[in-house]
Amino acid sequence: VQLQASGGGLVQTGDSLRLSCAASGRTFSSYAMGWFRQAPGKEREFVAAISSSGGTTYYADSVKGRFTISRDRAKNTVYLQMNSLKPEDTAVYYCAVKSRYTDWGTTKPTDFSSWGQGTLVTVSS
Repeated sequence: VQLQASGGGLVQTGDSLRLSCAASGRTFSSYAMGWFRQAPGKEREFVAAISSSGGTTYYADSVKGRFTISRDRAKNTVYLQMNSLKPEDTAVYYCAVKSRYTDWGTTKPTDFSSWGQGTLVTVSS
């Protein structure tokens, strides 16, 4: 499966963006999915994850209450709604498939796979 993130751009502090992650090759509806981000000079960090059904989610503390992850199984797409954006949210955002048999609640990049090309989000102050 190949994943492609899109929807990034340049916004101002307090603005909103919605990122999309579309899959090609095969459906990933039976997999949990996650979003990560990587700022320049920093390690990739977990942002949010969603179960295969879409009924359960978890978030990094830094985005909790501002970001919402969702999925449309029919469209084979996962979304990340980002509100109240801050300059520290500036990063390249990636989506990935959560590997089976890893702990629910994991935030380790090594527990995710099929990394797609990221999309750049820049938040100006």
